[in-house]
Amino acid sequence: MPTIEWQSAQGLPSFSYVCGYCGNPLASALGWSASFVKGGSRHSFGRIYVCHHCSRPTFIDSSDGKQTPGFSFGEPVKNISDKDLNAIYEEARTATSAGCYTAAVLCCRKLLMHLAVAKGAKEGDTFKRYVEYLADNHHVPPACKGWVEQIKDAGNEANHVVKMMNREDAEHLVSFCEMLLKIFYEFPAVALARNGGKTN
Repeated sequence: MPTIEWQSAQGLPSFSYVCGYCGNPLASALGWSASFVKGGSRHSFGRIYVCHHCSRPTFIDSSDGKQTPGFSFGEPVKNISDKDLNAIYEEARTATSAGCYTAAVLCCRKLLMHLAVAKGAKEGDTFKRYVEYLADNHHVPPACKGWVEQIKDAGNEANHVVKMMNREDAEHLVSFCEMLLKIFYEFPAVALARNGGKTN
């Protein structure tokens, strides 16, 4: 491995990214660059950019453009009253961003089962029945019925078939969970606040 040489903090070519620490989108031009010599030529190793929101560093690998730390896929959901449910959702987002797609799908599977029981489904039922329960009882918009089938199939494959999940599987499922959590928690809280705290 050639010796990596880091230069002093300096102005860099502006780079747009989403900070993996604070979640803010930005374009930074402050940080450090590194290079190495191979075959008599100097090659770029990577750059560290500094977020001007939280002042934390993000590494961008020159070989593949990979960002470390990556930013969590999807959006945070406000007003989730169940701390464990929120933790499972955030874990799924983090796992997706880290490339741990099978782990993310399994987190979402657990989240959907939890949500179904919270909405009246019987404990100890199958994952298939939980997903069907959410759709059959109109907790999922009718136009998303086909999406529900795909989620059900992906969740069953992740848990029962010797098959690794991919990025599309994980992002699809996290997006679905985000939508449901917003419907169950965030949107009702916004409506309640706009109605002065009155439920009707």
